[in-house]
Amino acid sequence: MKNIINKLKDSKLKGRGGAGFSTGLKWEMIKKEKSDIKYIICNGSEGDPNVFKDGFILENYLNEVVNGMKIALDTFKNSQGYFYLRKDYYKKFGPKIKDLTKNLNLKLFKKSGGYLGGEETSLIENIEGNLPTPRIKPPFPTSYGLYGKPTLINNVETFYYISKVFKNNYNKTRFYSINGDVKNKGVCEISIDTTVLEILQKTNNLPDFDFFVQVENGIMGKILTSDELNQSINGLGSIVVFNKNNTNPFDLMEKWVNFFLKSNCDKCLPCREGMLRLADMIGQHKINNELINDLFFVLEKTSFCALGRGSVIPFKTLIEKIINEKK
Repeated sequence: MKNIINKLKDSKLKGRGGAGFSTGLKWEMIKKEKSDIKYIICNGSEGDPNVFKDGFILENYLNEVVNGMKIALDTFKNSQGYFYLRKDYYKKFGPKIKDLTKNLNLKLFKKSGGYLGGEETSLIENIEGNLPTPRIKPPFPTSYGLYGKPTLINNVETFYYISKVFKNNYNKTRFYSINGDVKNKGVCEISIDTTVLEILQKTNNLPDFDFFVQVENGIMGKILTSDELNQSINGLGSIVVFNKNNTNPFDLMEKWVNFFLKSNCDKCLPCREGMLRLADMIGQHKINNELINDLFFVLEKTSFCALGRGSVIPFKTLIEKIINEKK
């Protein structure tokens, strides 16, 4: 009988926290590490304003998530588990998790801080009692994580599917959050190779007006026009629909930039100052393409963590496909 790591590798399951790293490979890396203790963390921080699939899973499939954690604890001997939950999830699901895990070596931890507290090294800092700010990588948590020990971090949805893989019941599906100008906002579970167009059709959410969408990673997701929907999506599996006739792109970008200004840790100059300059330009409702491309380059290449690097994606694709299209 195949062990769980081989099953995970054969399933080709990828992490559902945004990065899309091979789950089996991550588990194999942890297994190979020599340590007196290893840590297992279920990341339930879900801080993006347009993503709510993990909350849906905790509400409806908590037993499967806990079983995924138990499988990890059994796989990695002398391991300690943590459920890392944002504040409202901690309050809502904490008592049931405590009841389900009373015989497991597992602790609950209530997230402090905002959006950035969900980044994997930020949550490690948070559990250690520090401010939830990112660490430099490498070293990666798989070799040097919580308290300097090898640490496995998977998100809620990933642990749900780990349980499915263990039971030979993984059918290559994933959860999608659907939000925005649609009739049926919510979460659906559909095949991973389903296109955006098919998802909107299957959920009765395909608009009858001119629209564009933001997909994959919530507020950091890329913009697709209505004729670019014949593609599947990865990342967080989010889809946000915007009525093109009623959406002012500068107002939309202003919401994004304000979110990133509020969410960044002020640790690095590119993200801190780059966002301020971006906010100033957006506030004037005028795009200087040469200047903004320089800002994007600096943010992408020199930001300390993924927030600064990933924040470029929505602005760049909205300007290219929606704003410049009108010129």
